[in-house]
Amino acid sequence: MKLKLIKSEEEYQKALKRLDKIFHAKKGTKEQEELEILVMLIQRYEDETVGEFPDPDPIEAIKFKMEQMEMTQKDLAEVIGLKSRASEILSRKRPMSINIIRKISTALSIPADILIQPYKTV
Repeated sequence: MKLKLIKSEEEYQKALKRLDKIFHAKKGTKEQEELEILVMLIQRYEDETVGEFPDPDPIEAIKFKMEQMEMTQKDLAEVIGLKSRASEILSRKRPMSINIIRKISTALSIPADILIQPYKTV
């Protein structure tokens, strides 16, 4: 295979097929050298086309983590300090204060940079 930058989905698929074919190339062979370069080219293409995943919505992140930890809204209220405040935050009626973000971040192990992201309130 002639090695060159991968610029299309078709070229990407061909590169993946070639990679699969030479994946177990013996060390010191031309195929092994081709394999190493091909992996770099594929990685570059994937980095450019896929990009990074966006941060999750803060409220959805809280709900997801609560579900994982089998927490109820009452449990969250204990973390925050007020039952009504937990309800308002989860229903998007009230934005989180920095103090609440700190408490939730610590209690639920959610990075604060996710919780400070802007989100819609009702």
